[in-house]
Amino acid sequence: MFIATLLANPARMNLDRVAVESLRDAWGGGTAHWLNPGIAAEFSLAEKPANLWDAWAGLQSLGIDLVVQPAEGRRKQMLLADMDSTMIGQECIDELGDKAGFGPRIAAITARAMNGELNFDEALIERVGLMKGLPVSVIDEVLRERITYTPGGRELIATMKANGGYAALVSGGFTAFTASVATALGFDENRANTLLTENGRLTGDVARPILGREAKVAALHDITAHLGITPADVIAVGDGANDLGMLHLAGAGVALHAKPSVAAECDIRINHGDLTALLYIQGYSVGEFAR
Repeated sequence: MFIATLLANPARMNLDRVAVESLRDAWGGGTAHWLNPGIAAEFSLAEKPANLWDAWAGLQSLGIDLVVQPAEGRRKQMLLADMDSTMIGQECIDELGDKAGFGPRIAAITARAMNGELNFDEALIERVGLMKGLPVSVIDEVLRERITYTPGGRELIATMKANGGYAALVSGGFTAFTASVATALGFDENRANTLLTENGRLTGDVARPILGREAKVAALHDITAHLGITPADVIAVGDGANDLGMLHLAGAGVALHAKPSVAAECDIRINHGDLTALLYIQGYSVGEFAR
């Protein structure tokens, strides 16, 4: 048994009955259930449709996401999330780089690294090197003035935790940011790289070993072993090439507003919805959200 979930951007609320029931009828699905009127609906399927990606492409043009997944085990016990451009709307290293006067140069390197065009470790070292001498106080300025939270993040974490789940933030960014973001959103733990400092300024280097793609996979194994669950019990979310390892390993790997090269490797692609989409695809209705 499979479940098809249709999702709209909550700000637009443009998912209508016609779109849901037309697809349900074409695929011979079960009764459509509205998880949130105008935003999310689902129906059951006996098997995965052969023309899934054609239907997906058609709905994308209407601003609608489509996810088809096995019904069994879709409600997960753990969230493993990337931070930059996932739980928050920015890339922290780009914001720091802008403060250092190298904004466009650092942003260009970040974009290529997240697309998988550059070695992550080497790209990180190069970008951090450009920030040598930047006052540590700038980190708090960036957090206060530039960082915004992706809609739905607090509801996602609060709802999963209210249902016995665990939430971990694992980033290729920096602990100076993940600690603040994790506290604000309610994560149980956070892991990231450490910027080295001396006399109140960045040294232009980062502590080793660098937390990149393989470290995120290792974190998934480590945390699930500690909790006594398996990777199949995890829903992971990210947007960059260094997230692919954990997205492939997790029971549900969600490419959220991801780079095209990353989304192409994931079966669950959220391009229009926000982080509440991760609750809807687990079968939660809006009335079950914790806040």
